[in-house]
Amino acid sequence: MLRVVVLSTLFPDASRPNFGIFVERQTRALAARAGVDVQIVAPRGLPPFPLSRHPRYAQLAAQPVREAWNGLIVHRPRFLNLPGTGGRAHATMLAHALRPTLAELRRTFPFDVISTEFFFPDGPAAIALGETFGVPVSIKARGSDIHQWTRRPAIARQIVAAGQAADGLLSVSLALRDDMIALGMPADRIQCIVTGVDLTRFAPRDRIATKHALGVDGPLVASIGALIPLKGHDLLIDAVASLPGVHLAIAGQGPERERLAARISARGCSSRIRLCGPLPPDQIAELLAAADVMALASSSEGLANAWLEALASGTPIVIPDIGGARQVVTGADAGRIVDRTPAAIAAGIADLLAAPPAATAVRAHAEPFTWAANSERLHNFLNGLVAAHRGT
Repeated sequence: MLRVVVLSTLFPDASRPNFGIFVERQTRALAARAGVDVQIVAPRGLPPFPLSRHPRYAQLAAQPVREAWNGLIVHRPRFLNLPGTGGRAHATMLAHALRPTLAELRRTFPFDVISTEFFFPDGPAAIALGETFGVPVSIKARGSDIHQWTRRPAIARQIVAAGQAADGLLSVSLALRDDMIALGMPADRIQCIVTGVDLTRFAPRDRIATKHALGVDGPLVASIGALIPLKGHDLLIDAVASLPGVHLAIAGQGPERERLAARISARGCSSRIRLCGPLPPDQIAELLAAADVMALASSSEGLANAWLEALASGTPIVIPDIGGARQVVTGADAGRIVDRTPAAIAAGIADLLAAPPAATAVRAHAEPFTWAANSERLHNFLNGLVAAHRGT
């Protein structure tokens, strides 16, 4: 039996049901495998009292310390999030908070390995915890954790040190693996294990009927992603604003909502560009099946789940040349890789609208990316770390 603690600050909760949902889905697939037992530690970073009562944190603070979540056991300990530190103390505070949690957990769940799902602050904290409990540590890089956090020198040093100390490292794309090596992480310890997609939930439908059910009459572009600068929704809004009669639906939540709404209004496109807010997975699947194109203008990604979910739905994608884009868009049927400008994005969308590929041909590009394949590789990887650790 392989007993795994999955440590992830990126995991859904009742107030954010879509937050890190791909981590949940991967963990469920791993837990379903014979010979694997999994428990999740999903810490909540909260500032000191009375800031913890601020509406921004109130819902997070209200989450239970332990709960069953979609068949998984999830522990949600608090760690101290110190405002004004720029995140420098996150990993230290996280490790300090998790030691008693893991010590208590280990009495009934003698875990063999700690598997982290986001590089910072999870990775450096996990290295300290692995030393405390004498177990190997795996750290996964997903994209923004490497590309954004390493812009801060103090945090970059923590990330690189954790990467050099980890027993094993994972990336979600080959390009991200190269970025990790360039930072100084050991190439021989990094494996690329791409994400999976639910090919049952995300599948082609009658596009016209599904579009009408959403109240859309005309070409539809969908975009799935948090409303944050990294996702580049402003570029996509400008691109679609230049395409007469084309509708755009953006699913996601975040601090950029008001600014994006103002941009839509300023472009005079409120009747055909909508901010849909956060949507549950079934409604995301409906939106992607209805769309003629899925476009995402991110400045960085590892390998975005939204890309694969769109392809599985029979919907081609328009994305910049970032992360694992070339692992996904391997033919014209999958979509277009374009420059990250409104004009180039608009041209890519227009090209696909003018000559749409068959849904079955689009879906074929997603079919290798299954959760079964993902969980098998992850299971083997973690088993290897445990075996090597015991051997030494």
